[in-house]
Amino acid sequence: MAEGLLNALYGDKYEAYSAGIEPAKVNPHAVRVMAQIGIDISKHRSKSIKEFRGKKFDYVVTVCDHAKEACPFFPGGEVFLHKGFNDPAKFKGTEDEVLTKVRRVRNEINEWIRKTFNEDS
Repeated sequence: MAEGLLNALYGDKYEAYSAGIEPAKVNPHAVRVMAQIGIDISKHRSKSIKEFRGKKFDYVVTVCDHAKEACPFFPGGEVFLHKGFNDPAKFKGTEDEVLTKVRRVRNEINEWIRKTFNEDS
């Protein structure tokens, strides 16, 4: 969701990529709640951080939940930023309950990206 949001909001200034320690299928609930705000991440794919080994980035941003998993260290970044968000893959409940939780995380990521990357604020 963070990759999709950053590219949608500030794609003229930044080019976001996302990766994880253990790539998995893109969460269908995330695809659904992003579509609800007009951002299509259905073609995104889960990537391993190994794909980016040796590349240089202006920013390396980690968004994993501190309490539940260890964030990876990614060499090659000029600036490192971290903001923990709950992992939608771990949400339990009815379909509506899960979607409500995923929407909340989407909105939290959206707010954080706007505060962090909006150079006009």
